[in-house]
Amino acid sequence: MTAISAVASHRPKTVPLADLQQDVGLTDGQLRQYERYYGLADICREPGEGETQLLRQAVEALPQLRGREADVRYVLQARTMPSPMPYPHTSIAPLLDELGLRHATGFVVSQHACASGLLALDLAGTLLAADGDPDALALILAGEKVGSRQSQSIPGVTVMGEATAAVLLSADGPSDRLLGYASRTYSRFNDQFLLDDPDAAKEFQELYPTALCEVMTAALEEAGCTLDEVALILPHNVNRLSWVAVCRLLGIPMSRLYLDLVSKTGHCFCADPYLNLHQATLDGRLAPGDRYLMTSVGLGATFAATVLEH
Repeated sequence: MTAISAVASHRPKTVPLADLQQDVGLTDGQLRQYERYYGLADICREPGEGETQLLRQAVEALPQLRGREADVRYVLQARTMPSPMPYPHTSIAPLLDELGLRHATGFVVSQHACASGLLALDLAGTLLAADGDPDALALILAGEKVGSRQSQSIPGVTVMGEATAAVLLSADGPSDRLLGYASRTYSRFNDQFLLDDPDAAKEFQELYPTALCEVMTAALEEAGCTLDEVALILPHNVNRLSWVAVCRLLGIPMSRLYLDLVSKTGHCFCADPYLNLHQATLDGRLAPGDRYLMTSVGLGATFAATVLEH
């Protein structure tokens, strides 16, 4: 059974959302809405560092990898956006060289946008199960550099941050075992990635809470457990307001969610669930044997959820 052996993160310095108002294109009213209702305050941004550097710092915070580089068979970079560099240049290739992982099979997973981080977890587990070597490891890298103005934010929803995460996986292990995974893609939004069409945006907003609840329920069913058995939900850090309707449909209080990083990082592409897992573990929010649920939603539109046991 797929297990997360270790997780680490790198959170660059933060910039007050108000300082990004012009870059993101927020009016004064929208800025107040983002701060007061969405819970956004500081956004992780590091203008002086490229994507490879940001990912490297997350890996460097993962001491469990040291000395086991030869056991890494697969390196999966989970991306929201297509690579900004022309083939064969990627942010992952130089990283494999620097980390001594050139022997590993490295590739990008991006088909599910921000939900690609959870897709990478399921895919890495499948690859390790087929590998046959009980010592084999996989490494997931998540988090991206904000590039164009278009990638600065999801209009009316959130602002993007640049925190990164590194996740070390094994085919089996005693803790953080993957119990269930589910994803659902609503392909009618495939040509509305940024939801520029007001009608498409409205339809997506109406679908959002129901679709997210459905995929969470599907992951729980595959895991063979109920929501009552889940100690904590680790969400994607889009905003706090979007979870109000979801929690109402699920019949749970907002306190069941770990939302501490929403005001400290912004929405960090595919890295959010892993950033939350790392920080929630440091905060002592998960005890051995606790089951937790991670979620993510990718525009395009894919909803995903996983259930794990700490």
